[in-house]
Amino acid sequence: MGDMIKGNHAIAEAAVRYGARLYAGYPITPSTEIMEYISWRMPEVGGAFVQAESEIAGINMVIGGAACGIRSFTASSGPGISLKQEGITQLYDEELAAVIINVVRYGNGIGTLFTAQCDYLRETRGGGNGDYRAIVLCPESIQEAVDLLGDAFDLSEKYRTVAVLMTEGALGQMMEPCNLPDFIEPKKNPWGFDGKYSYKKVGIFDRDSMKEAVLINEKHNAIKANEQRYETVDVEEADYVFVSFGLPGRATKGAMKQLQDKGHKVGVIRPITAWPFPEKAFEKVNPNVKGFITVEANATGQLVEDVALTVKKVYEDNKPVYCLPYVYGIPKLKQIGDDFERIIAGEIKEVY
Repeated sequence: MGDMIKGNHAIAEAAVRYGARLYAGYPITPSTEIMEYISWRMPEVGGAFVQAESEIAGINMVIGGAACGIRSFTASSGPGISLKQEGITQLYDEELAAVIINVVRYGNGIGTLFTAQCDYLRETRGGGNGDYRAIVLCPESIQEAVDLLGDAFDLSEKYRTVAVLMTEGALGQMMEPCNLPDFIEPKKNPWGFDGKYSYKKVGIFDRDSMKEAVLINEKHNAIKANEQRYETVDVEEADYVFVSFGLPGRATKGAMKQLQDKGHKVGVIRPITAWPFPEKAFEKVNPNVKGFITVEANATGQLVEDVALTVKKVYEDNKPVYCLPYVYGIPKLKQIGDDFERIIAGEIKEVY
């Protein structure tokens, strides 16, 4: 078992060990500890740390580092990630690899400091202009956040795209045992500027050939086919299947066990990639399942949209999809269990 460490500190140290050598960003709670840690740690390994004058400046500095072939990343929360969207879509357009860490907090506008999952739709749909998507990885623990961060860097370089590690405020602030990765030797990606040639864009817009559109779809289809990640628990014979990610997903697995002890046949799908959404997980579910239930930390229900779309694709008959949105915080096991009882009693109606 590894040493106890704070989530944001573990993520920051892991980034250095995975070979990242440029961080540029701007402080915002609850992600600030990542930047604070990197501010002294990055110079120790010969990397560059920049506290930019704004989130917009920070993401454009990341564009510069990525264009030079250096593993580059930034971190923020809520409105800070919103301000970075033009830079993120530009990274995608130029086929540059970079990692964005979003420590999600609740609320519209400037938001609050409460831990939540209310950025799901923005992250999975591409929050900026254009037809892009980012690979989105969603950990349930500090250890998984560290492990997935390595995947985020590797996947961003494999597909020359943007990868998002979407954590939550509580995960960034809490402490758990964690084994940090070994150091890897930093490397420069071959498409980086070197004075001889430049990187290749995804494609030159051509109204006649639609070359760029073809290449975008080929890339997205390859990611969907190869990079779906998920955990399933007891879905093969379940009457009802919960779908939940991150810390609420972790809580939902605990509620599932309590409900099973009461005789309910329930299972859990925990998406690890929010995009590509793990449609393959639903193919493992009991074909006679009576319904799906999302457990989410937002006010309106967001994950439920992808679940409903997937259920429509996988099943010929209409399977009801319910939503339990708990606004912010981590839902309690008893709360999830009590609301499940309300669903089977007909007190909570399906959303789709």
